[in-house]
Amino acid sequence: MKQDAGNLRLQLTADGSFTFFSSEFGEAFHSHYGACQEAQWKFVEPTHLRQKAQQSQSLRLLDVCYGLGYNTAAALATIWTVNPNCYVEIVSLEFNPAVPQAAIAHHLLDSWFQPIPQILTQLANAYQVQTESLQATLLIGDARSTIRLVQESGFQADAIFLDPFSPLICPQLWTVEFLDSVAKCLNLSGRLATYSCAAAVRTALIAAGLKIGSTPPVGRRSPGTVASWVDVDLPALSWQEQEHLLTRAAIPYREPILGDSGDLILQRRLEEQHTSSLEPTSHWKKRVYSGNGQVNRKSP
Repeated sequence: MKQDAGNLRLQLTADGSFTFFSSEFGEAFHSHYGACQEAQWKFVEPTHLRQKAQQSQSLRLLDVCYGLGYNTAAALATIWTVNPNCYVEIVSLEFNPAVPQAAIAHHLLDSWFQPIPQILTQLANAYQVQTESLQATLLIGDARSTIRLVQESGFQADAIFLDPFSPLICPQLWTVEFLDSVAKCLNLSGRLATYSCAAAVRTALIAAGLKIGSTPPVGRRSPGTVASWVDVDLPALSWQEQEHLLTRAAIPYREPILGDSGDLILQRRLEEQHTSSLEPTSHWKKRVYSGNGQVNRKSP
């Protein structure tokens, strides 16, 4: 993304909160259902931060693709509502500093209670915040590079928010190699959450050694995904979701040498799909779903 906010357009969502639409990527940062609702129900709740804050006096968060800062704001609000004395350490990755700065300029974080707006204002502008209850760092640059810094530092997160643009728009941040690096920053009892239910994303998380589950839909039909090192309390995938992982749609994005363009990553996956012996996804959909879009329960 370009290092300015000129390609961002303010957009109202259904819950009354605002997001940005990126004209460069042709995609909004959040669903039309609601930016605040999505932060809470796609990221904070699936990672069990409420329960973790009740049981711990310190928590670590990794926010991949910080964007406007909503996921971090919702996390801090949830943690400090439950346990005002919980010490939080946050590492956030963001390519374009103009995005969080624009969110601050438009007062998009002001609905959260203080000191959250003040903290995130300082984070957006200075990239560092240190208080008695918080240490936060905003790493600016290509997440494929900054995730290495996080990994090399030994940072182990209780919760990871994985929130890039969609896989077809930004495949660089959904590859087997990138998600493997992200997973290595998750502690043994931690949880990773993402809005994506793409089969290619889920197989990449599985390739990293994680167990996966399905989170409830928020403002659209498709669910999200939650992952952890153990499958305790993970919401089970439906049989349709399990079968989807056996089709060509589940062939993941790959980037053996970091630094490839998105187009090259997409082309590499397309070539692998063409030569794959897996069932074509279009055939699977016809087999599983009837002509009116209803699930065919007789499908094996």
